[in-house]
Amino acid sequence: MTNMTASTAPHSFFSEPLQPTAVLVLEDGTAFYGQGFGAEKTNVGEVCFNTSMTGYQEIMTDPSYAGQIITFTFPHIGNIGTNSADIETDRPASLGMIVRNPVTAPSNWRSDTPLETWLAAHNLPGISGIDTRALTRHIRDNGAPKGVLCHDKSGQFDIEALTGMAKGWPGLKGMDLASDVSTSRPLDWQSASYCLSTSAAPEKIGVHNVIAIDFGCKQNILRCLVDAGCNVELVPATTPADEILARNPDGIFLANGPGDPAATAEYAVPELRKLIDANIPIFGICIGHQLLALAFGGTTSKMERGHRGANHPVRDLQTGKIEITSQNHGFMVVEDSLPDDVDVTHLSLFDGSVEGLRHKTKPVFSVQYHPESSPGPHDSRHLFTRFTDMIAAHKS
Repeated sequence: MTNMTASTAPHSFFSEPLQPTAVLVLEDGTAFYGQGFGAEKTNVGEVCFNTSMTGYQEIMTDPSYAGQIITFTFPHIGNIGTNSADIETDRPASLGMIVRNPVTAPSNWRSDTPLETWLAAHNLPGISGIDTRALTRHIRDNGAPKGVLCHDKSGQFDIEALTGMAKGWPGLKGMDLASDVSTSRPLDWQSASYCLSTSAAPEKIGVHNVIAIDFGCKQNILRCLVDAGCNVELVPATTPADEILARNPDGIFLANGPGDPAATAEYAVPELRKLIDANIPIFGICIGHQLLALAFGGTTSKMERGHRGANHPVRDLQTGKIEITSQNHGFMVVEDSLPDDVDVTHLSLFDGSVEGLRHKTKPVFSVQYHPESSPGPHDSRHLFTRFTDMIAAHKS
């Protein structure tokens, strides 16, 4: 198999030849050699790419990246360091970081810890110095592959064994990861969005009581719900509908999360159907959107390369407006599988895939993307207000 890096020699931005201390090996045997950073570790997962120009810490801590090794197409990573605020979960679920240039030292007043130190503390390996453009083209043309990221300072790599490890990994299709990243117990959340000038997240008392089902929820989503006037209680992904309804919520939020929605649906969909029948306003995003589609009787499918980045244009079919959105998903709703009582409300302008749904007779809607925009543009934050407006109308 051809080595797409052509050789183990360094790229021109290295001042002198460096012995490789890390390698990325794909299931087809393609090997990318580079310099390791972060934890000395070997991880196997799906290799994907993200086109965002900012927010690498939010991306690395997004629970929706469970089971995935992330390629950053933007070449300058590390310059803002890391901090305790720009995280989406305390326990990162991603498996590793792939970048082109060596990670730079932090140069930002909000930085607490250099990125390399932060990665090592979370036992996450990284590799720099590879041709991320070639890797991105490989994923674009062939789909997101299984791969192994190995960081070993000795520079000794058994490519045949690593290829076998990649081939032997089962892949994300058919894998339920939501229950792995979900909270293990109910949690109250009252923190609103951070104020950068004070580095504080004020607490607010809302007017609507919302239950958020945690399939891998990002903290900034919870902050946006609080900003919109909600008191939020986060519950595990496996919480029965009867327990949720016993809390007498004004609305129910279905969070983002990783893995195959069809696998998570085995325990989630029967409970979601009970919640839908209760006629309580429901708002779902990402895997929450996909699970609603499955609860309605539709189907989902694995995408070849997925949508991951902060520059994805989506058309709102109800208003005709275009929103630039932040996305991270490798599965999608199959439009032709949806029943007649469900409308498609949003479409991707990249590939025409379904990006939003609305039930015609129930107070239920969903979007495929991440409207809290961490990272990303704020075009879609109005959806949280749409949700609370729906709650207010239902209460009245």
